[in-house]
Order: sequence, then C-alpha cells, then structure tokens
Amino acid sequence: MNLLFNITIMRITINNQPFEVAEGLTIMQACQSAGINVPSLCYLKDVSSNASCGVCVVEVKGARSLLRSCITKVTDGMEITTSSQRIMEARKVNIELLLANHPQDCLICDRNQNCELQEITYKLGITDKRFVRTRKGHLQIDDSSLSLVRDPEKCILCGRCVAVCSQVQTVKAIDFSGRGLKTKISTYLDQGLGVVACTNCGQCALVCPTGAITEKSSVNEVWEAIHNPEKVVLVQTAPAIRVGIGEAMGMPYGTLVTGKMVAGLRRLGFSKVFDTNFTADLTIVEEGNELINRIKSGGILPMITSCSPGWIKFIEHFFPASLAHLSSCKSPQQMFGAIAKTYYAEKTGTDPRNIVVVSVMPCTAKKYEAKRPEMDGAFNYWKEKLNLAENKRFYDVDAVLTTRELARMFKETGVDFTHLPEEQFDNPLGTSTGAAVIFGATGGVMEAALRTAYEVFTGKTLKDIDFTAVRGMTGIREAEVDLNGTKIKVAVAHTLKNVRILLEEIESGKSPYTFIEVMTCPGGCLGGGGQPIPTNYEIRKKRAESIYFEDANKSIRKSHENPEIITLYNDFLKKPLGEKSHHLLHTHYVEREHGI
Repeated sequence: MNLLFNITIMRITINNQPFEVAEGLTIMQACQSAGINVPSLCYLKDVSSNASCGVCVVEVKGARSLLRSCITKVTDGMEITTSSQRIMEARKVNIELLLANHPQDCLICDRNQNCELQEITYKLGITDKRFVRTRKGHLQIDDSSLSLVRDPEKCILCGRCVAVCSQVQTVKAIDFSGRGLKTKISTYLDQGLGVVACTNCGQCALVCPTGAITEKSSVNEVWEAIHNPEKVVLVQTAPAIRVGIGEAMGMPYGTLVTGKMVAGLRRLGFSKVFDTNFTADLTIVEEGNELINRIKSGGILPMITSCSPGWIKFIEHFFPASLAHLSSCKSPQQMFGAIAKTYYAEKTGTDPRNIVVVSVMPCTAKKYEAKRPEMDGAFNYWKEKLNLAENKRFYDVDAVLTTRELARMFKETGVDFTHLPEEQFDNPLGTSTGAAVIFGATGGVMEAALRTAYEVFTGKTLKDIDFTAVRGMTGIREAEVDLNGTKIKVAVAHTLKNVRILLEEIESGKSPYTFIEVMTCPGGCLGGGGQPIPTNYEIRKKRAESIYFEDANKSIRKSHENPEIITLYNDFLKKPLGEKSHHLLHTHYVEREHGI
C-alpha cells in the first residue's frame, strides 16, 4: 500500500489486469474506474445500494461464493473476475427469476426501449422464459394520484423508489410490505399515492428501472383539444424543458434546443407557443415586491419561495406551522394560466371558455398543482362578467405534459426534431429575460429575485447581476446580500431532505435568513420527476450549464425590465401586489393530513 495525499492505494487485479484504486471503493466502483461495467438493477449512485437484485455478482479469489460488487469493498491484493461462466450463469438466473413474474407487454409499456430490465435481458442473451410465475393473483394498478401511476406487476423490488423517497426526500410515502412471495412496494395500508402524504415529486418514477411507476399521461387529452376546431390551444414551456427535450429526442445530454422546441410545438398543432418564462418574470416582480414589503413592514420572515409544487405539498403535510413563511405567489405555471385566460383573452377577443392552456413541465407535481381547487382565478374573474354557473367552473391550466410526454407526441407524429429550424416564441406571452431562464436550476429563483429586489429596494442599478454564491449543486447554499446598507442573509435548498433542515431551524426560532429558495428535486426543475430517463448528477450539471448559457446571452437579464411585463402592468394589472394581482396571481395554502 502507498500513502499519497492521505489516500491509501489498493493494488488489485480485475480480469487478470493490475489496477491501483483508492481505499474505500466498492468492487463495482473500482471496476467502473477501470472501464469495466458491472450490470445492476437495484444499485443507483447517490440513491440506492441495497444489493437486492444479485445481478452485480463477481468472483473474488479465495471467496467461497460470488460477491455482490455494489456493497463489497476492495482490499489490497484482491483478485476480481467479472465475466466467468459461473458469473454469467448466476446473472442470467437472477434476471430470469425476475422475468417469471414480470408482464410480457414491452411493446405497449411506457418504458419500452428505455427499460433497464429489458436492456440487461438483451445484453445477457436471454431469449426464453424458463421459470413459471410464482406470484399468485395479480396486483392492482394504483391510479389514485393526480400525478403518478403505480403498476406493481412491473415492480422488480429493487428498492430504488423507496430509497429516493425516504433518503433523498424524507417523505416515506412508499415502502416494502409483506414477506416472501407476498413482498411488494406499497403505501400505508395500501391506500394509494393519492391518499397518503405523497408530494407528487416523481423522483420515484425517475429512478425506477422498469415501468412500475410512471407519470399519469395527459397526451390523449391534449390531442383531443388540439383536434377540436372550437378550441384555442395555448402551450407554455418551462425553462428546464429546453435543456431536456433534446435528450429525449436523441441529442446529447443538456443540449439547448429552445428554437427547435418552439418549431416542434407548432408542428404539433398548438394555436400559440408561449413561454412560462414570461410569467417567471412576472413571479419575480410580484415575489420581489412581496419580500421588500415584508422587510419594510416587519412581516413574517424568512419568506420562502412557492413555485415548486412538490415542496408546497411537503410543507402542508409535514410543517403546517410554517405555512405563513411561504410567499403567496402562485407558481409561473399557474400565473400563466390566469393571465392567458384573462389578459390575453381580452386582448385577442377570445372567449376564455374556448381557451385551453397546456403546460409542458419537467415536473410531475405540476399535474397535481393544476388541479388544486384554488387555481381558478380566471373563472372568478369572468364569473360575473359572463354570468358563469358554478358547474361551468374551469381551471387556469387545463393539462400538464412532462418532458417525456412531449417527446412521445413528437415521436408519434414523426417530427424530425434534430432537423427542425430555430423559431421564436409567440408574443406577448413569449417574451422573457435571462432571469426567467435560470428558474430551471437550483438557486435560479433566488438569483432572479435578487436582481430585481436589489434595484427596487435601493433604486440603484445593479453592477454585477451574477449572484454566483447561490449557484451550484451543494444541498444548502447561503449568501449575504447588501441592499444599500440593509444586509440580508439568504439560503437556497434543493431536495426535501435539505429543506427539512431549514424548516426545523425556522420552527426552533434559530433561522438567520430573510429569504429562502426551495426546489423539490435534485438540481432544481432541470432534475424534475418528469425529465428524461436517465437523470443523474452529471446530466443535471450539463443541463444547468446550458441554462446559464442562455441567461448570459439574453439581451435583457432582469425580470422587471421585460417590456411585455411592463405593458401587462400598465394595461391590466396596474401595479405589483395590486387588487388584480391579488386575485389572479396569489393564493393560499392549507394544512393537509391526507393526499388530496
């Protein structure tokens, strides 16, 4: 052993080739560093390593049995074999045992051609089904959630969903239940995701290796609206879509495809293609003014952002005593729906009852958010003017598609995405700034808010608008901002595990912060539960780089300088935090015991 920079080096051999690796690595990690891929279904870096699938087994000289490489640490002098006949046969048997109870409906499965079980079956050369089904009866599909669908028949008990829900999000909405052949992943008392305290974040779907957990599809609903000649179908796209949809269409990870995305949406038949970034700018103006008002009037601090619906449901379930700390602002998605069915409807002379607002979001929780009963600001705006009956109530946002669902629509219609031209969003709800773009990354809402809050609070022009201290992938980040003599501390957190830490500080009276940004998913929206699979740390970093690249190249980079936002206030809203803003752009939150 050599000691170099306090790192102990292990000398090992892998398939008769010598290697030097750091002490503490697992055999799987050591093999990966040597360019050798050891297959696995239950292991997922930074998420799960419960060694349940038995696919990653290897031989180690001197060991009486095969060892699971995902949990076995290397030792000095270890001799490892990764592909002997004994190993290959053991892997095949383990996969074949999984296939015995797995549905054979690959052609119509959402995860067809993007399924790890399917891929490893092919790689191991398995061509028939040797073992009979051992599970008695058939497990029922859980479609109780507005965001997600669970198909336990497709579950291989890898435990990834359980790990991400309990360890990354600390929600624990699902867990193992039963024993032996009756073991399954379930919710408390089998009540269903829509009944228990699930935040709808979809990280479980993102890490599932099969089709056991997927988003609840709105594709057919959207096609029906597009093909209805009486409907004006408006589509809005979140900032994270432009760095995710390219991946789903076969392009490199993190490719920035804003113009191609717009062109593709037009070819699907949407009446107008707008940008959620427009109302991200609007959110910043409202939220920034709300923060300033709280600071000046002695309001409840810290104020916490409210644009991430998984986070909102988390605080409603687990920390209801802290609800007053939330900004009252609706998310950009919901602000867009309200503005589209009021301001845009009036501006274009369109009956709001004929407008269908479709969102393309990186987030499965947005499906739930769109159906919250309080998200009907436009209906209330028009209720007396159009004499609308209660049974004719409509939501501000009608349907939400994930990035994955949009990719399916492109593929279904034969859109040759990589060869599409670069096109621009429609106006007026398609104009946005660089501040809005960075909403897609953790720290982006904070940075965008500070760009506006500083100038509104101080009346001075901000010299350096890049608040790099709040950027990055560290779980909790903090910074101090000087608002012309008034110093405030701010914090940024992503994943609900890290948010829990900040909320516990608040409820113990020890929080030093004035303003906190919260994002439910790792990396923020660009790592959302509706994004392309796979999504991991390296991919999230590439997406973030593209987000900040677009921001840096925008001609306007501060939300309050968006000319269409200025026009919106002059012609319709009149002022931030005004009466119309209150009714259309702000909301309230409730304590929740159960799911819906």
